[in-house]
Amino acid sequence: MRFAAKSLHIALPVSTIPRIKALRYALYFSPPKDDPLTGAASLWLGRDAFTGDTYPASEHETLSAAEQFELTADPRRYGFHATIKAPFSLAASVTERDLMAFAEEFAARTPAFEIPQLVLGQLGRFFALVPASLHQPLQDFAAKVVKSFEPFRATLSEVDVARRNPERLSDSQRANLQRWGYPYVMEDFGFHMTLSGQVPETRTETMKTILAERFAGFIGRPLSISGLAVFIEETRGAPFKVHSWLPLSGAKS
Repeated sequence: MRFAAKSLHIALPVSTIPRIKALRYALYFSPPKDDPLTGAASLWLGRDAFTGDTYPASEHETLSAAEQFELTADPRRYGFHATIKAPFSLAASVTERDLMAFAEEFAARTPAFEIPQLVLGQLGRFFALVPASLHQPLQDFAAKVVKSFEPFRATLSEVDVARRNPERLSDSQRANLQRWGYPYVMEDFGFHMTLSGQVPETRTETMKTILAERFAGFIGRPLSISGLAVFIEETRGAPFKVHSWLPLSGAKS
């Protein structure tokens, strides 16, 4: 059943929710602000999406600071995260207040869970932390977020559709783009927390080795899906930052 988004905020305590006019919103997974993985990834990418703090790239014997800074530029703008519902503009019928009230209520009634094992993956030319295998509770969670928040999403413009190069997408991905505003949802969803941009083939093994070292404390271990984060992009092309991080039901503090 689809809820009437406009009326969802009435009974919820939203007086303390920040009021920021953003160009786009996104529903991402991120570990909590003070989680060790958040800290390690923020240092690697060069920016903390929670605080806005920036960090210089570190020198490595096989990868210069300048090259690391260049190869992490794209994920640095978006902040460390896994996309659940991709960036969207608000529908004209709703406000940020409506969105945040619904997000609070959604998180409060959605149980936290774990991904059994996290591994370092290579997706095309970029690297990311990914589940070791398909985990159906994660797929179901992502689909639930996409569907539940759909009333808040403005329809994509023709320009935004064209940016996705629909001619290069599969049939199901094109259908997702038209229906949900993003190609990689539902059966085409793949959870990943991006750690690099496009890495040249000649630097692939170097990058793989360095990331395996930097994230050794998290690879091969479970990952708690303990919260849902609302990220915002205040102006087109601006760095995404965390507006609110909302704990899921039963999440360990």
